[in-house]
Amino acid sequence: MSMNEAFADRYDEWYPVTEDIPFYVDLAKQASGPIVELAVGNGRVAIPVARATGQIVIGIDTSPAMLAQAVEAAEAGGVSLDLRQEDMRAFELAQPAALIYCPARALFHLPTWNDRRRTFEGVAEALQPGGRFAWNVFAFDHHIAAGLDGQPQDEPVAHTLRYDVAENRIDIVLDSGEKNSLWWATKNEWLGLIDVAGLELVALYGSFDREPLDSESREYVFVTRRP
Repeated sequence: MSMNEAFADRYDEWYPVTEDIPFYVDLAKQASGPIVELAVGNGRVAIPVARATGQIVIGIDTSPAMLAQAVEAAEAGGVSLDLRQEDMRAFELAQPAALIYCPARALFHLPTWNDRRRTFEGVAEALQPGGRFAWNVFAFDHHIAAGLDGQPQDEPVAHTLRYDVAENRIDIVLDSGEKNSLWWATKNEWLGLIDVAGLELVALYGSFDREPLDSESREYVFVTRRP
């Protein structure tokens, strides 16, 4: 799964984030074996990871438009990526991975718990013993949601956020009408998925600086491993 194709041309504007890159690069440097990025998008993280490790990062995404951008960006950056148009809920690797990661809150594009369960179980199966799976997602804050729901926003691009609490869904609606949806989850839901997939929790941070998760944290940064 990935973001709506209509958002592909605006991705750099919509998600101008860089603070996660050193975190995932550091994990990749520790990996002894294949590295996989789920929802690779335009290669924003995969390219620095490939450059830092000297490895060909396997990038999986369902969006042809985003993958096309990743091809161009990798060529311009002088690195090689193994880009595959596949669904993170059902991907296959020829060799077990040392690291699989999913940045930019992309797991929120999976609409149901069952979709996430399939993804986590597939990841666990694709990892080598001791291999790691890492991802980040925001921690839902009802105060923020109440303030933003239905209110037009100009930054980073003109859009409106609409929250459907019953469905755990956020619809991001551009002024041009295109919509992208995210389905949030609680910390305990993520911990349940880790358990069901047979993974072990290595760390749960509240930021990419590895600060402890506390009541002020607005991001979950998970690192797990296959026993």
